[in-house]
Amino acid sequence: MDAEAQRIVERFQMQPHPEGGFFREVYRSGIELEHPSIPADTSRRRSGSTLIYFLLAGQAFSAFHRVVCSDEVWHLYGGGPLEVHTINAAGRHDRYVLTTAWDAGEPAAIVKAGDWQAAKLAPGARWAFCGCTVAPGFDFDDFEMPPASELLAAYPKHATVIRELTRDQA
Repeated sequence: MDAEAQRIVERFQMQPHPEGGFFREVYRSGIELEHPSIPADTSRRRSGSTLIYFLLAGQAFSAFHRVVCSDEVWHLYGGGPLEVHTINAAGRHDRYVLTTAWDAGEPAAIVKAGDWQAAKLAPGARWAFCGCTVAPGFDFDDFEMPPASELLAAYPKHATVIRELTRDQA
């Protein structure tokens, strides 16, 4: 791992994230919400909002996953550029470039509840230090990270990006 990225991981006491990269939760709102879209077999109570620091470095990527009942906002603090890929329920694939170079992209990207999302460093980037804000707040009960075969069956026209940004290969 790049020395600067290692310093960020150490400075912010980040841990490996299941989807890839490193993270640390830094905020969980004390406001609690009752969320009617959350399946009845889990608690419908959620924090109003959460924030994590998130870092990708080297060849690491955030594998395709979704937060079923919450919107997520990615914001880039340093490094990058970072590509955020989304696939919505209708099968539309979008690619957002997060950058601090104002004429080359945006510093933030919005992922709507239920959309599949993945992220990777743009060509030439060594690391990207981001924040991810989720509202209602993140809960692993709402987190799904399927195998490539499941996404390929649902969205075969996006096979290239799905194969690139999932952990298993079908």
